[in-house]
Amino acid sequence: MQIKRIIPNSLTCANLLCGSVSVFMATQEQFLWAFAFIIAGAIFDFFDGASARWLKVPSPLGVQLDSLADDITFGLAPAMALMCYLKPIIGWWALIALLIAAFSALRLAKFNIDERQTTSFIGLATPPNAIFWASLVCFLHSITLPTWTAWLLLAISLLSCYLLVSEIPFFSLKSAGKDKKSMVIFALGCCLILGTCCTIAFIEHQLSIAALGGAVCVLWYILYNGIISISRK
Repeated sequence: MQIKRIIPNSLTCANLLCGSVSVFMATQEQFLWAFAFIIAGAIFDFFDGASARWLKVPSPLGVQLDSLADDITFGLAPAMALMCYLKPIIGWWALIALLIAAFSALRLAKFNIDERQTTSFIGLATPPNAIFWASLVCFLHSITLPTWTAWLLLAISLLSCYLLVSEIPFFSLKSAGKDKKSMVIFALGCCLILGTCCTIAFIEHQLSIAALGGAVCVLWYILYNGIISISRK
């Protein structure tokens, strides 16, 4: 029984370690690796909760540890990636990007005490927000853009901070059993996006294009969520 209790928390700690390595990679401007470790953290994050339910060993400690790990992997890590990318372009103004970490912490704290979010989300969840920024930075670092786009990215980062703590409902993959048709359409869209990006990346020999698929999938998630919300009114 004691070993069973260790497994979920060990996976959560692995998530936290992935986030920590991602932060380090961002400071070294190794943005592809920073993105890869966020994806690895997301995988561990999925399995820590799943394992706790499967082994029937949920605990208050696990809940708190999970939020702490998530704020590192899905809050600080993408914020550092964006900040480190922007700093050579716009200097210390890039520190504004760190607001993503603060609003992610607020989002996670609200989630822990909000009983409405058992099968869906109120506000954008931190993992897709993290994947969006890490993926986008990974791609943008491989191309040259005019300086004004850095300010645009800062503005979009503030918008993402708002989405994290907003009252906008977002569907969760947890609700797949209730609306299989919507989940299948969403999954097919993601497969098409990722397949297209990976194909272009293979042709162009540019791995960052494949990474861009993560950001496009998150945009598809937000867009499709809006379509579902409108159709239900």
